[in-house]
Amino acid sequence: MKLYTFSGPPSSGKTSVILKLIKSFKSEKIGVVKFDCLYTDDDKLYEKAGVLVKKGLSGSLCPDHYFVSNIEEVVTWGKKNNLDILITESAGLCNRCSPYIKEVKAICVIDNLSGINTPKKIGPMLKTADAVVITKGDIVSQAEREVFSSRVSAVNPNAFVMHINGLTGQGAAELANLLEQESVHTETLIGSKLRFSMPSAMCSYCLGETRIGKSFQMGNVRKIDLD
Repeated sequence: MKLYTFSGPPSSGKTSVILKLIKSFKSEKIGVVKFDCLYTDDDKLYEKAGVLVKKGLSGSLCPDHYFVSNIEEVVTWGKKNNLDILITESAGLCNRCSPYIKEVKAICVIDNLSGINTPKKIGPMLKTADAVVITKGDIVSQAEREVFSSRVSAVNPNAFVMHINGLTGQGAAELANLLEQESVHTETLIGSKLRFSMPSAMCSYCLGETRIGKSFQMGNVRKIDLD
């Protein structure tokens, strides 16, 4: 089974790209696991397309930690269903997210409307990706597309950068060929390592504190330098 991890800022077009990508794959048995925080109905879109799908909501937990805590079970689910390809989708809500695993293909989806400085604001989710898909390029000019692509390449010079139209699917076949040629099979993720460490926080607010003030703050707390 081949495993692909997709991530990106909310509403960047990840689900649309994945749906178009699935149509371009030669493999027949494909499954998707959608990770989100509070709510998602993207699983209905996958079901409508005839794709085997599961969703997981992290609730009050960090979605990255939720992803890593469940990814091995997700792989087991995929193998149990004899999938040829398993795709995971998660939203980088804080742009610090890093849900990529070594030796597992990682794709970051980012949209052209987010601003030319956005690539600099996204951390490991963009910087450690194998491929970066830029969406909504049909809404901006050619010059804007080129400037945005150059900003992405400046942040991650090793990634394969490409444009995909989430409405028409233009560019999806190229990504499908790239993934099928370079991907390896995943048997298990036990012992595998993340490409980058997770966002860290264990403070009083993590444990349910709602009051503001130094006397109520404990644990991993970082203060802003205002001097």
